[in-house]
Amino acid sequence: MIRTARLDDLDAIAALHTRARATYYQGHIPEEEYGGAAELARTREGWARAVARTGSEGGMFCAEQDGVLTGVAAYRIQEGESVLTQLHVDPVHWRRGTGAALHAACLDAWRRAGTRKARLEVYERNLRAQSFYAAHGWRPDPALPRSGTHVTLWLSMEAAPSGE
Repeated sequence: MIRTARLDDLDAIAALHTRARATYYQGHIPEEEYGGAAELARTREGWARAVARTGSEGGMFCAEQDGVLTGVAAYRIQEGESVLTQLHVDPVHWRRGTGAALHAACLDAWRRAGTRKARLEVYERNLRAQSFYAAHGWRPDPALPRSGTHVTLWLSMEAAPSGE
């Protein structure tokens, strides 16, 4: 089930975010930068800001199965452009359609908001995520392919795969 995120989801969201990030950051950056207590507190604060966004500013969705949070996605809308800021699936729920369902919920919201294109940045070593996004129609930005250690991807709403 995909639903709008709530403030009482924050602890579960922050923990899921930390587990998911560990899968692609581990061995590449120091653990305290993605899993330490200070980072967990910073992560929770960031998610609190995302939950507080109004419909015109963006939104946030949770995937839930049997009362357990299995994934989360957040986006902002800025100057008519959607920015997918986060999309994480708990690693124990990978390859079960959770990410695709969250992605579809974001696409629906973006289309209702009238945005024609979306942008995201994905960690350059997170090849699993890059493959997921490519399969869903996201393409590298030819003008700005990198933002530090992240790859910038764009999605045209007109070019989004059908069935999303």
